[in-house]
Amino acid sequence: MGRMIIGICLALAAAQAVRAQDAARPDGWVVLSIDDYRALRARAFPSPPDPAPPPVDATLSRVDYDLRVAGETVTGQARLTIDVLKQGWVTVQLPSGVLLRDARLDGRPIAIVDDDPPRVLIARSGRSTLTLDIVVPLAASTGTESMVLPASASALSAVNLVIPRAGVDLAVTGGFVADQSESASETRWRVYGSAGRPLSFSWKRKADDRRATLPLRTRARVIEVVALGEETSQVTASVRLDVTQGQARQVVVSVPPGVIVNQVAGAMVGDWTTDGGILTVALLEPATTEVSVVINAETRGPREGAVVVPLLRVPAAERENGGVAVDIVGPGEIGAPQPRGLEPADPTDLGDILAGRESASMTAFRFAPLSGASPRALTVNVTRYTPQAVLVANVEEARYDALAAEDGKVLVRARYAVRNNQRSFLGVTLPAQSVLWSASLAGGPVRPGLGATGGLLLPLHKGRAGEEAPSFVVELVYLQRAAAWSEKGNARLDLPAVDLPVSRTGLTLHYSPRYTVDAKPGAFRLATDSGPWTGTLRGYADIAGSTPAAAPAPPAGERDLQSLVDRYKKDAGRTRAGAFPITIQFPRLGPSVFLAAELTAETQPPSIGLEYRKTGGR
Repeated sequence: MGRMIIGICLALAAAQAVRAQDAARPDGWVVLSIDDYRALRARAFPSPPDPAPPPVDATLSRVDYDLRVAGETVTGQARLTIDVLKQGWVTVQLPSGVLLRDARLDGRPIAIVDDDPPRVLIARSGRSTLTLDIVVPLAASTGTESMVLPASASALSAVNLVIPRAGVDLAVTGGFVADQSESASETRWRVYGSAGRPLSFSWKRKADDRRATLPLRTRARVIEVVALGEETSQVTASVRLDVTQGQARQVVVSVPPGVIVNQVAGAMVGDWTTDGGILTVALLEPATTEVSVVINAETRGPREGAVVVPLLRVPAAERENGGVAVDIVGPGEIGAPQPRGLEPADPTDLGDILAGRESASMTAFRFAPLSGASPRALTVNVTRYTPQAVLVANVEEARYDALAAEDGKVLVRARYAVRNNQRSFLGVTLPAQSVLWSASLAGGPVRPGLGATGGLLLPLHKGRAGEEAPSFVVELVYLQRAAAWSEKGNARLDLPAVDLPVSRTGLTLHYSPRYTVDAKPGAFRLATDSGPWTGTLRGYADIAGSTPAAAPAPPAGERDLQSLVDRYKKDAGRTRAGAFPITIQFPRLGPSVFLAAELTAETQPPSIGLEYRKTGGR
């Protein structure tokens, strides 16, 4: 019995081992249809997409015409270079407006599709040459013959035109003439056209012009500007040649020794050379009326003393006019001129290249009407000055805000817009019985010093010599004691004296609403306060915050007077923290009057006479 149980267990264990081996074996195969296999392979290995088709089927790269005038028509050939980009049949448009006789594609005849415009069919891709035998109609009017070739879509159009006679003038519209040759029996032209534009030709027999056989006779006008520098002098000359007989193929200018020509400019200038003091300017085509050139040159000369001014001349001119203007570069003076063949003139009368040029040191001379070979000369005496730095120390604007109490005490805030590159300190003398409260420079507190006369010395910002002097604000706040106001009387308000001249002064005086104040005639006048005049004071902000607008004068009623007293008590109860002296907001209370003055001399204390009278209240 035990043996049978052991045998059953061994059989079950062997079956489990065989089943485990079958489950672990990874290899095997499946059966798929051919369509499924192809679909799976296409997804695993996708084929590259087909290239995009070209944007056009064919393009016209070049058009060449070989034409010859024959009687009342123009005959010849047109060669079209065509690039076919598409596989298969494509149509190519032929030139319209001409008569087509025959067509050949790479030497083989090809049929022309009679359409508007005519076309040909091409089945071969790549580059091909289509040759057309054409006839172009010719129009004649008043001795001028003309023809028009149709516009082409090609980037390059070239025309070889042959006219079987000599002495012909050709005019082209829509292109340009690149080459021309002439023989005893015919004239040839090479013309290039513009893409997308029709090419028009018109020609006629040349007029019998005998000017080329006549001797050349000219007149010249020379306007010259010489800028005398310390090392080199710049010479600019405008030369205009008036042709009175013959044809001018070049302009010949005489250049003084030591003058180096840098540039010659002009619409007709082809080339220019200098040799042995002669400047030869070759023209693009012969001039029969007038031609102008502008010459830029330079020369070296003495820095000061007697200076010989170089003059450019046209020696072949029968009459030479114009003038010369001499200027000095830098601080200096031109004097003692010694002209020969020249007459004094005003620089503005010469015009031309002198238009718009203004200089206090410029002197000018007009050419006397002489021939180009007549002697001319100019010598001037140059005196140069050593530049000195300009020292500036000035108070551009002084602004005072004063608050006058009935007991005679006056609180004054003085602000000065100072421009300085000379002084280190600003001397300020306060009025009698005045106590300084605070001082600041450009918004920062400063501690004034004491001068020899007992005045205050305030430090200043100082700019460098030769540069624009900086502008900044100096501020003072002080308390002044004076006699108390009575029912009616006169008072005097003295302002600080500064040791710099003051350009403009403005004073805003606030006083008790129980009084009426009038200013006596003097240096100050009544004005309307539109704010500071200088940008320095307009952009200056109070350190304690923005200053409220001045309160309007209240009526004399008991209720308004009580509200003003309450406001004084409220403001008096405030406290401020900080290091002494504390910058406080200047109070603007009660009615006010604005006074203005100009041009206060240095160390001169401004003062204002006042008349006051009591109008109400207790």
